[in-house]
Amino acid sequence: MRREADRRPSTRPTSRPPSAPTIPTARGAGELLRLLREHEGLTRSELIEHTGWSRSTLGARLDSLTAAGLVQSSGVGASTGGRPATRLSFHPGAYVVLAADFGATHVTVALTDLAGTVIAETTSELHIADGPEPALGWLVDAARQLMDEAGATTTQLAGIGIGLPGPVEHTTGVPIKPPIMPGWDGFKVASWVEERLGAPVYVDNDVNLMALGEHASAYPGVDHFVFVKVATGIGAGLISGRRLHRGAVGSAGDLGHVRAPHAPDVPCECGNTGCLEAVASGRAIAAELFPGRPREDIGTREVLELLERNDARATAAVRRAGRDIGEVLATVVNLLNPSVIVVGGSLAAGAPSLMAGIREVVFARSLPLATSHLDLVPSRVGSRAAITGAAVTVIEEFLQPDSVDARLATLGVTA
Repeated sequence: MRREADRRPSTRPTSRPPSAPTIPTARGAGELLRLLREHEGLTRSELIEHTGWSRSTLGARLDSLTAAGLVQSSGVGASTGGRPATRLSFHPGAYVVLAADFGATHVTVALTDLAGTVIAETTSELHIADGPEPALGWLVDAARQLMDEAGATTTQLAGIGIGLPGPVEHTTGVPIKPPIMPGWDGFKVASWVEERLGAPVYVDNDVNLMALGEHASAYPGVDHFVFVKVATGIGAGLISGRRLHRGAVGSAGDLGHVRAPHAPDVPCECGNTGCLEAVASGRAIAAELFPGRPREDIGTREVLELLERNDARATAAVRRAGRDIGEVLATVVNLLNPSVIVVGGSLAAGAPSLMAGIREVVFARSLPLATSHLDLVPSRVGSRAAITGAAVTVIEEFLQPDSVDARLATLGVTA
C-alpha cells in the first residue's frame, strides 16, 4: 500500500455568487451546501443575501451542516469597521470515498476525500477472468486496509465507485454478458460489495468512468465530449450536454464491437467477426506481431515493449490500428459532433503512432463542419482517469441536495 497527497484538479468555481437569489426558500441544508461547494468562503451575510433566508433559518441549517462535519470556518472576511466576519466553506475531509478501477489484468483501489483528493491507494496484478468473488474479495480486503491506514471508520464512508472492463447495467450494478469477464454475467456486484463494506456501491463500465474523470479534471466546461480507451479492449464514453450518455441498458459507447470497415473476418471474443477490437486492440496487435504465441499470453505490454525498441513492424501495426479506429470514430464524429475527443488507455499512452493513425482518418473521413472546431487529443489525466471518475460518481451522488437532507435527518441534525 502507498499513501499519496495527489490533489485532483478542482472543478468548483471560486467566483462570488450572482446577486440574484440562487436557492429557493423552500429548499434545505443540501441546497446551502451546494452553494458553499460552488463558491468557497462565504460569510453569513453573503449567504443571507443570496438565499433570501432569515438569519435564524440560515443559522439552523448551517448548524446542521456543521454538526455533520460538512461545513467549516475558512478564515475571516475584510473588516468594515466591526469584527471581521467568519467565512464558511465546504469541508471535504468529513467523509471518505473508495474508488476502484478493474482492468483485464490489474486493479487499483484509492481512498479519497469528498473533493476527490487521493489519501491512499494500492494497485495489484489481478486477472478479471478469474471470476467475481476472487476479484471483489481482494477489493474488500484492500479497502479495509486503506481505511485502517487512514484512520477512517465505516461511518465516514460515503460510498464505493467501481469500474469494470465490460458492459454494466448501471441502475443495478450488474455486468451484462461482458466478453472478457467469464463468470461475471448477472453477478450482483453492487449488493455483494455493499453487504461487506456497508456503504452504497455504484458500478459502471470503466470507460464511462474514464470519460467522467477526464471531463471533470481537464474539460469541465466542454458540453460535448468523447473519451476513447485503447488497451486490451476498445471502448468509448460519451458525454452530451455535460451528462454521461449510457443508453437504454448501459451499452452506449461500445466502440470495440462495431464492425471495422476494412477488417477481415477475424473472430472476436464477443462472438461476432470483424469487430474493431478484434483487429485494433492491444491484444489484437500483439497477436499479429507474435503469431506463434497464444492470444491469452500476450497483449498491450508486449506491443509497448516493441515500440520502446523502435521496432518498425510494431510501429506500422499500431498506426494501421489507429486508422481502423479512425474509420469507426469518424462515424461517431458525424453522428454526435463532439468538440473534444480524448484518446486514452495503456496503448494510446505509449504509442504516438496510434494517435497519428486516428487523426489521419478522422479528419479525412468526417464532415468538415464537424471537424472545424474538433480537438482530438491524448489523455491529460492518463491512468488516473477511471479512479477519478469512480470517485466523482460517488461524490456527486452523496452531495446531491436531497441526499444531504436525508443524511442529516438520519443523523438527527436536520433543520
